[in-house]
Order: sequence, then C-alpha cells, then structure tokens
Amino acid sequence: MPLGTYKEALSARSTDSKILEVSQDGGIVSALLCFALDEGIIEGAVVAGTPDDDWRPIPTVVTSSDEVIAAAGTKYSMSPTLSALKEATRQYGLEKVGVVATPCQLQGLRKAKAYPFTRFVVNKIKLMIGIYCMENFPMASLDTFATAKLGFDSLTDATKMDIGKGKFWLTKDGEDNGLAIKETHGYEQAGCNICMDYVAEWADVSTGSVGSPDGWSTVLTRTDDGDSIFKAAVSAGLIETKPMDEVKPGLPLLEKLAQGKKDKNGKERERRAKLGLPLPVEY
Repeated sequence: MPLGTYKEALSARSTDSKILEVSQDGGIVSALLCFALDEGIIEGAVVAGTPDDDWRPIPTVVTSSDEVIAAAGTKYSMSPTLSALKEATRQYGLEKVGVVATPCQLQGLRKAKAYPFTRFVVNKIKLMIGIYCMENFPMASLDTFATAKLGFDSLTDATKMDIGKGKFWLTKDGEDNGLAIKETHGYEQAGCNICMDYVAEWADVSTGSVGSPDGWSTVLTRTDDGDSIFKAAVSAGLIETKPMDEVKPGLPLLEKLAQGKKDKNGKERERRAKLGLPLPVEY
C-alpha cells in the first residue's frame, strides 16, 4: 500500500483566519496543535521553529497557540526536532507532548517506543503529526536555489517556501518565484535517497498539500488517538473537511508520488547493498 495503513483520508483546512494567514496550505498542523493544547490533550509540542528571517530551522518547544502560530510554515532544511524532547520533558516538565516531524524522524520515535530505556521520554508523547516529505535540503542548497538559480541577493529575501505544481517556490516581495523540481535533484541530503516513506506512515495523523486543492491539505488519520483528536477538532468547528473523492487531483496523485518514492529509492537501496554500503534501516 503506497500510503501505508490509515483509517480515513480527507481534504481539510483550518477555519481560523489567523492560522490560514501564516500557515502552509490548509494549516492542519497548527490547527491540530492549537486544539490539542486548548483541550489539555497535550501541554506543549516540539516543532521546527525559525529564528528571525534566516530560514534555519531550530527545534522549539511551544506551549501556547500563539507560539504555535509563530512557528507555522514549512522549512525545507532538516531540523533536529527530536533533540528538543528532553528539553520539553525535563526543563519544561511536560507530561503530555505533541511532536511534528518528518517521516524519518517518526520512524525513530516508533522504534524508541519499543525500547525500555527511552520510555521515560517517549511515553510522554501523546500526538505525533507527520508531514509529507519527498526530500530535504541542506541550508547551502537552499541558498543556492535563492541566489544562483532565482537571482535573489540572499535566502533571507524570501518570506515563504513551498513545493507544488512541479516547482520549488520562494516568495519575495509578495511574488512567487519558481524553480523546476528537476533542477533541485542532486542538492538533497544523501539520506533522502534511500528513504521509502513519503506520507509519514508512522504518524498518528499525516498531512500535506498533495491531492487537495490550493489552500487545503490532504489528511490521513492513522491511529485511534490521531483519528479521535482530528474528529474532535472537526466537531469543535476548528477544521472543515471534504471527502477526497470530491476534490481534485485526489488520492491517485498522492498514491502515485508515494509509490514513486518507494520504487526510486528502493532501487538506490539495492544499488548500495550490492556495493556493500551500509543501510541504516530495513523498511
């Protein structure tokens, strides 16, 4: 199954205008975190925050809706987000924690939950939100995209990053500047080339833009906890939804991209195995 195991697939977006103003696509990650915080489901969350305007993601612990909204937006360079878990549980003393992470990070968290010596931290995680991820870029690559490819003076000129419609987008002075995805190949982090997970299969709730119209997100609820929290947010009026069979391009595109990543990176894994190179995980 290219999308992994899930309970329900929906197209969704936040109903909060403050979230929609700053978030990526439908603002589902921010909406879920704000709802979970307000309802006491979690006491705080570990997210990828961005200091100032330099786009370098920094692991951040958020404990209020205002802090969630301040950290909103996708960053396309890897954030060592999980490194902030000890800070959340020890320095902040949180007993109920949310985590927003990429597919590779979520695989690590699920493994950590299986080992007794890590449970004093990971057992406090009550909500794992996964973000669709095809690949991730070092900061030097993002700077190259901005300056050498798009003609910016600096990456700091950009006010928003996004990937969609076959392009990597940087927004400057309110104008979207697109770089064809094929021009970004070779700039990604090496580990991304052997990752088999596009849709965050190990999350409680997975979300991303692919499959839904502009301004909406495609949501896959995967676990009992994730499904119940998402449905509670919908019932509270904080998220609106549409059936996936009523939107375009729909699940077929998401399935195509997810399977494409498995096929492409599976071949790279086979190539490396034949060369005797180590592979970090069997998928």
